[in-house]
Amino acid sequence: MYQKTVLPNGVRIITEEIEHVRSVAVGLWVGAGSRDEKEGFEGISHFIEHMFFKGTQKRTARELAESLEAVGGQLNAFTTKEYTCYYAKVLDEDFELAIDVLSDMFFSSLFVEKEIEKEKKVVIEEIKMYEDSPDELIHDLFSEFVWNDHPLGKPILGTEESIRALNRDKIMDYLSHHYSPDNLVIAVAGKIKHQDVIDLLSKSYGEFKRGGRRILEGTPTGHTVKRAVSKETEQMHVILGVPGLGQNDEDIYPMHVINNILGGGLSSRLFQEIREQRGLAYSVYSYHSTYVDTGLFAIYAGTSPNNTHEVVECILSEIQELKKNGITAHELERTKAQIKGSLYLGLESVSSRMSRLGKTELTYNRVLTPEEVVEKLTKVTLEDVARVINRLWEKDRISLLTLGPTGHEVDLDSVLEQWV
Repeated sequence: MYQKTVLPNGVRIITEEIEHVRSVAVGLWVGAGSRDEKEGFEGISHFIEHMFFKGTQKRTARELAESLEAVGGQLNAFTTKEYTCYYAKVLDEDFELAIDVLSDMFFSSLFVEKEIEKEKKVVIEEIKMYEDSPDELIHDLFSEFVWNDHPLGKPILGTEESIRALNRDKIMDYLSHHYSPDNLVIAVAGKIKHQDVIDLLSKSYGEFKRGGRRILEGTPTGHTVKRAVSKETEQMHVILGVPGLGQNDEDIYPMHVINNILGGGLSSRLFQEIREQRGLAYSVYSYHSTYVDTGLFAIYAGTSPNNTHEVVECILSEIQELKKNGITAHELERTKAQIKGSLYLGLESVSSRMSRLGKTELTYNRVLTPEEVVEKLTKVTLEDVARVINRLWEKDRISLLTLGPTGHEVDLDSVLEQWV
């Protein structure tokens, strides 16, 4: 299903041919995110993503925006802590146009000083908008506190101070070190032929030279956090969490089962207990953020300030119940089927398939197929789930962060007195 070619300079091109569709999705996946930013460069990965859309040698910013929209296509990008992706989706007949536009942005963006200054204002407004969304802000604060001064804990957007300090020299320096052939994966899925893609990309992407292979700073140490951040909000926003698992940890599959059962959907234990049975929250869920060498397993809830203590107790009670009695065989099989179904339904679009190719090749140096994931998931046992829940949710590893009005703080140590 997948074909991969490595160009002489190290650029990886990976494709999936899907004959029965009329569309193509293509992504340039760069191994550069906020984790790669040294002091004084915070937010530059995301800022460069913005600047790629601000004009090239042959297209203005408006012309870039109109180029694919004019044929019904899409052009966009996003930045994470460990990578940046520039992507397009078009009809198969417009594939060459999509490649031309993405290549134009990748190689010929101008980074004009006037546009840099203008975009600083845009990103600072984005930061302010984020800070006005406490249900999103709390997740960044939690990462920052847990990982302390490690780059993995820094916000993707940067800070107002770091954005104001950016300039063209810093941008060009960052590009020269991180937007290198060894750090680039081009993923294509849809109605294409692998050799046609190679022929189209070889000249422009096979000859450029920049930087070298990525070197990440050491694995961050997870710190236990017990903090209350004051903010005038209607709700109290709560996160309980522990350090999680890196991408190559074999316990990642039992962890996915635990996450799904605990807070992964409408039928999850936390949703049923906190929202459906007690009516304490509208939004309550768990998640696991996985990175190259570590992770973060967290539970979020938004509740009325007067209910904060009860919500924290309820979350810990559900975790304690999992640790003490585990899950049933029925829950395990249902959750496996749920994850499997979600995985395969997510592959119904060429964009999802392209994303799987690019992300797994960039992070694992190979394609992690859905079949491989399902096979490993199928092997998860009740004993695996019990072992991993006890491995992760240890009393002295649990952190608590609240964001909201003062006067409703929770003493985590006292709540944990009954913890086994």
